[in-house]
Amino acid sequence: MSVIYSKEPEEAGSFKKKDFGKDFKWGVSTAAYQIEGGHQADGKSSSIWDIFTGKRGKIYLGQNGNIACDFYNKYEEDLNLMKNLNIHNFRFSISWSRVIPSGVGVPNPEGINFYNRLIDKCLELDIEPWVTLYHWDLPYALEQKGGWTNREIIDWFKEYVAICVQNFGDRVKNWMVLNEPLVFAGAGYFLGIHAPGKKGMKNFLPAMHHAALCQAEGARIIKQHFPLAQVGTTFSCSLIEPLRPTVKDNLAAKRIDALVNRMFIEPALGMGYPVKDLEFLKKLEKYQLPGDEELLKFDFDFIGVQNYTREIVRHSWIVPFVKARNIKAEKRKVPLTAMNWEIYPQSIYEMLKKFSSYKGVGKIYVTENGAGFEDTLENQAIHDNRRINYLKEYLAAVLKAKQEGVNVKGYFVWTFLDNFEWAEGFRPRFGLVHVDFNTQKRTVKASGKWYGNFLR
Repeated sequence: MSVIYSKEPEEAGSFKKKDFGKDFKWGVSTAAYQIEGGHQADGKSSSIWDIFTGKRGKIYLGQNGNIACDFYNKYEEDLNLMKNLNIHNFRFSISWSRVIPSGVGVPNPEGINFYNRLIDKCLELDIEPWVTLYHWDLPYALEQKGGWTNREIIDWFKEYVAICVQNFGDRVKNWMVLNEPLVFAGAGYFLGIHAPGKKGMKNFLPAMHHAALCQAEGARIIKQHFPLAQVGTTFSCSLIEPLRPTVKDNLAAKRIDALVNRMFIEPALGMGYPVKDLEFLKKLEKYQLPGDEELLKFDFDFIGVQNYTREIVRHSWIVPFVKARNIKAEKRKVPLTAMNWEIYPQSIYEMLKKFSSYKGVGKIYVTENGAGFEDTLENQAIHDNRRINYLKEYLAAVLKAKQEGVNVKGYFVWTFLDNFEWAEGFRPRFGLVHVDFNTQKRTVKASGKWYGNFLR
């Protein structure tokens, strides 16, 4: 195994693993396009990210995930490494275009076999598989038909979910339907900075509504096949605070909070979209059919909260739709990650409290949290003490929320391996394990050794 270990990590902070309870789930999270590579292997077709990364000026240095971490070929090595670090819960996503190359219709036996081998190897090593059904890599064949803006995607998605559950549901007990639907709808169908690169409200509103419907419909498909399966979905969230204690800034913060934190959880809970605070959502009527309000609802067994930072906003009359402007963290002279995200542990505590306060929310898992830095490999070691401190501080905030009654049941670090970080390419490194993308050599960072030691 081509692995080099960093020096022994610092001891864990003032808390210990046992403080979280014996049933608390500890793991790591990944996503198919970001690690698998094998972009044309064994019958896989192109996803929207395979196409988007080929467009000039969209990705840092023109990079792509064609090979990424080559997890498609190196998964056994990586799972063995995971076990060596005492990590027994692994969240990964399934590539739709690997399982059904045309998006609908005939499944790809080789793609299904890959995930069967992956799941079987996890179980062999006493690693629990946690599967995300959609982590942003829509088959390009479906995007050519309108992708998430086409209401037919509800049926396409239901068929895809059924195939996954029929093939893997006998061994996978924990499912997440969507990963951060606001992000893929907003960045991909409004801002155009992520795949497929569409812009404007005419694309965002239908994409958002159809994703919200698929969130519930996909969950129902899983339960139809395996009623005892644990079914959740994941939400990106950020603590939103006003720049000044003025009425206008407070209202601006309320609008951004509705957009960022409430857009997908509230329809699932039967509360509808937050139209009262976001008037532009009235335009959704164009895309809604009778009965949609009921179809949006689903009583999830758990939700995944994914938090990294907070945002400070102010009123701005020139910004369309939300009348609010984000104050960039780099201008506020606060500690930053390589993504220019503020390091603010209080944010994860506040988000756990916020989601826990909803009637109808039961179990919560932190399904992503971590920090991207520009790590340096020196003498075959990576001394990423900033990441260790980040994890300690955010875990302390999670523990505080748990001790105050939040039903948080697990924590998954983003991420296990340095990977392809979407539009940012390979520059920001989030992994507990360093990857040399030229040689594919893995080197466990100090943070990986710390996490493994903490979990021992």
